[in-house]
Amino acid sequence: MARNCRTGLPMRRRPSGDPMAEYDRLPRAARRWLAEATLPWSARSVRRVWQRALERSGGDEAAALAGLEQAEAARLRREAMHLAGAADGNCAGLGPQARRG
Repeated sequence: MARNCRTGLPMRRRPSGDPMAEYDRLPRAARRWLAEATLPWSARSVRRVWQRALERSGGDEAAALAGLEQAEAARLRREAMHLAGAADGNCAGLGPQARRG
């Protein structure tokens, strides 16, 4: 089976349940952020990052939004590194973790 070497994003099955209901349960600020996000985040992932950032900041929504921005920026950096490696011909059907060794 051929692998898409152009992205390092993991392929995952969609979780069971209603993704729109999960989106609707996000706080308004997180929904607004998700609507403008660069990457295709799931509502579940956004909730996880949001909750961790809120806990670390003592409930500060601005800090939680900054946490989402930081998480996305980190993922974009990893994706750019993966794409640079694929452009150099280093994609041999192995994911980024397998090439680290």
